[in-house]
Amino acid sequence: MQRLTLLLCIVWLIPCSLAQLPDPEQGDGEEEVAVDLFTTPATKLAAATSDFGYNLFRQLAGQDPKASVLLAPISISAALTQLSMGASTSAEKQLYRVLRYHALQDPQLHDRLRDLLASLHTSSKGLSSAARICLERKLRLKLDYLNAVEKQYGVRPKALMGGARDLKEINEWVRQQTGGKVDRFFRAALPRGAGAMPLGAAYFKGRWLTRFSQSGIMQDFQVDGAAPVKTAMMQQERYPIKLGNDPDLGCTVAQVQMDGDVSMIFFLPDEVTQNMTLIEEALTAEFVQDLSMTLHPVQADLVLPVLKLSYAADLLPLLSDMGLSDWLTQTDLEKISNQAVKVSSVHHKVVMETAPEGSQYPSSAPVSGQQLAQPFRVDRPFLFLVRDETSGALLLIGKVLNPRDLA
Repeated sequence: MQRLTLLLCIVWLIPCSLAQLPDPEQGDGEEEVAVDLFTTPATKLAAATSDFGYNLFRQLAGQDPKASVLLAPISISAALTQLSMGASTSAEKQLYRVLRYHALQDPQLHDRLRDLLASLHTSSKGLSSAARICLERKLRLKLDYLNAVEKQYGVRPKALMGGARDLKEINEWVRQQTGGKVDRFFRAALPRGAGAMPLGAAYFKGRWLTRFSQSGIMQDFQVDGAAPVKTAMMQQERYPIKLGNDPDLGCTVAQVQMDGDVSMIFFLPDEVTQNMTLIEEALTAEFVQDLSMTLHPVQADLVLPVLKLSYAADLLPLLSDMGLSDWLTQTDLEKISNQAVKVSSVHHKVVMETAPEGSQYPSSAPVSGQQLAQPFRVDRPFLFLVRDETSGALLLIGKVLNPRDLA
């Protein structure tokens, strides 16, 4: 892993009002204790779902480097895992490799995934997600498979009857599972010969641990190759964050804590650019865990965009590029039907919001050794991820080149 260079020695110049960060050997004596997070079967599973998410994100971002994107990969992991329960042994192995389960060798994988999903859906974390398999009824579906998935994950695969009723029922189910926030999951009629259609949806509205005193201020957001766009911002002086700089990746990294032991990590390139390939390629569960342990706690004059983002896509083409091209031609879902089952789409939709509210007020007392607050403004293209600190699971990941792209 590229080593993170901490922002320890910043020279103060009056015109730019930069702050000197405290020396890690000084201060109040508290030290960040290194944690080997991915050592238990549960956290190893969380790392696997995260690595699948980072791989999926890389594929999606690589399709169009000039596009803003957003994913809640845990919902796609859940849907494809449900589908794997209908696969033959060889087909399951192919799916497990792409899902990053292959190294786990865990006979209790389904129980652990169910428990992980339950832990992530607690109200304090702000995440609600939905994962389900839709199957063409004429495939003569096997009841053992339908019953097994329902028993394990609490949701029965939906048998598609054909017609407008299917569309209405799926959209209503997704809306209910996400508290009414993910609406019109499918906008067009479902195709004939749908075969198998895994779907994943998510809504996230995390609550900051520390609130922002100012919000809705319209400020310029710099856009690569175009005029700035006015964007609603929230800001707070002396906001507690963790901060670091990686010259190899050409970015500053900031971790902002949220309620429910969730954090949002921002990767802000040094220049106004659409090209974030170096950052994208570095992302793994291990890298992000190690990175979070090297960031330094500071107080910042923090400015963040007020995010209200929505994104939808069919992710099926990405799975082919991730190593499932042969499997997609012959899925061998023998436990679902005796007939050949074609996967026609892997539809995904995610909605997220941030707001200035928080559970506590920022402290007016400076951090020991830090006289002035370090400015950190997210007012140009950036990459971010939302991570559950307890398990290490990746909840959301996005690249915002222009906030209007995902409105």
